[in-house]
This record gives sequence, C-alpha cells and structure tokens, in this order.
Amino acid sequence: MFKTKRPRRNRKSAAIRAMVEENILSVNDFIFPLFLIEGTNEKQEIESMPGIYRYSLDLLLEEIKECVELGIKGFCVFPSLGDDKKDKYATEGHNKAGLYSKALREIKLKFPEVALMTDIAMDPYSSDGHDGIVENGEILNDETLEVLGKMALAQAEAGADILGPSDMMDGRVGYIRNVLDKAGYTHVSIMSYTAKYASAFYGPFRDALDSAPKFGDKKTYQMSPANSREALIEAELDIEEGADMIMVKPALAYLDIIKSLKDNFDVPVTAYNVSGEYAMLKAAAEKGWLDGEKVMMETLLSIKRAGADIILTYFAKEVAQLLKK
Repeated sequence: MFKTKRPRRNRKSAAIRAMVEENILSVNDFIFPLFLIEGTNEKQEIESMPGIYRYSLDLLLEEIKECVELGIKGFCVFPSLGDDKKDKYATEGHNKAGLYSKALREIKLKFPEVALMTDIAMDPYSSDGHDGIVENGEILNDETLEVLGKMALAQAEAGADILGPSDMMDGRVGYIRNVLDKAGYTHVSIMSYTAKYASAFYGPFRDALDSAPKFGDKKTYQMSPANSREALIEAELDIEEGADMIMVKPALAYLDIIKSLKDNFDVPVTAYNVSGEYAMLKAAAEKGWLDGEKVMMETLLSIKRAGADIILTYFAKEVAQLLKK
C-alpha cells in the first residue's frame, strides 16, 4: 500500500526531532517556591519534600544566589512562622517590621534583577489556619479583604514585583488592585490563584508551613475538583478585576483546566506544580520505581504543553542544573 504520509520521517534522528519540537523547557519558564523561617544559619529539610528546605534569611539569600547563577529569574517566598506570631486576624502578615517584609527588602536589595513573587493569604499567620477571618465556624469573605489589602500594601512597599492572592475570597483581586493603585503601586503585578482547587495534593506544603486548618477544611472557598466550567467564571472575574496573570493549582490533575484557561483568555497562564506532585515523584524515584530525572522533565513538559506560560515548581533548581550541563 502506497503511503503519502509517514510521520516517522520527522522522528528519524535526534537533530530532526529537535527541529520539530513544539514545546521546549527553559529556566525562563520557572518560579522557584522558597520557604523562610526565623533565626540565623538555619536550614531544615522538609521530610515530605526531599531536597527542599526551610531557610533562615541569611541562608535563603545564599540559595537565591546559587539559583540566579543557574539562570532562575523568578522566586516566590513563603513564610513559616511559630505559633507566637499567629493570631485570629493574621496581623503579622502586614507587619512592615516583620520577618517577611524584611526578607523581601533584602532579596530585592541584593538581587534587583529577579522577579520576586509573594503569597497573600491569612493561613501562614492565622491561629485558625484558614485563609480568611473565622467567626462561629464561618469564613468571612468581605471582612477578610481588608486584611488581604493590608498584606498587599506591605508586600508592595517591601519591593515585591508580583503579588499572589492565594486565598480564593470573592472580589479580592479588585480590592487589592484598588489598594495598590491608590497607594501609587500601579507597577506591581497580580498573579491571581484563579482556579485553586480543594486538593489533597497540598499536604507536604502544609507540613512545611505548619498551616493546616485547625478545624474543618477549605471547601467553602477553594474549588471542587469536580468542576471545570467554574474555572472560566473565576478567570473572567479575576481578569475584569485587574489580574495580570491567572493560575491553576494544582497542575498535574488539572491539565485540562490549564488548557481551558489558555484557550479562552489572553493573559499569561501559570500552573503550580504543587508539593504533593513533587513528593510522589521523589518517593517513586527513591524506591527505584521511576527514573526521577526523566519523569521530572516529562511532567514539567506536560504542564507546559497544556498551555502554562509559567510554572511554579520545586523542581526548578534541579532542572536548571540539568539544563546547565
């Protein structure tokens, strides 16, 4: 039988395969999440995330320096604080003299060229472990916005380039944009956690920050894993309210959502390759069940192929080291 189409001709050598590759991973695709703790000369490995550490500020700056030398340009810092810094209204979250603000200022002073992203949510600072103010077991939406606005302003003043509201309160993007613009921070970007699902893949991250809810769950504000059309509603609202970039979290179980947002909206789409996704690949590699490096690269490529312009991933440094070889 005569065949006019033979797709294998475009796969017959490494050189030709490289020429026709549709998606290529680069360090420019990554934002590296980092964990900040109090103290000096402190480095604590997170048991459920092999190779990932909590750093005191002095060592965090050293880690960022190593990563910048590898070509990584984006970093997102998450604070892990003791219970003595937590209260019902997450006041430490907008303490301009606190550890987080100090760290942001130091990072931008030493590395002005990096894109510094922050996290806006109450849970790292809340004695309730929730992303909003809790009253009688209910998460209050509008009252929480005022706290988030204070956090946003403190982070912008400290030098953040991109703010990441991860709380999933209704209207928070518009509220934050208004606070920033009124204060003259029109240049500060908002990367909204647009489609953040109530996922079981967050466990290791909550270990890292000791930020698990003290009661209940987050299903009244994070999205149901069963829903996809709802993500379009969230994205449209966030963009109308002023989001510069929109995020899907987690990534691997939600590749369809990444593609849907990419197909329907013109702003950059980000995907968060979350802690549980990292942990399960690391565990399988340690057992010898999977080739860790190959599966890592295939996983990240799948996220990019689905439509992610930017990937927050704990693999960022490891991939950068591989690409440097």
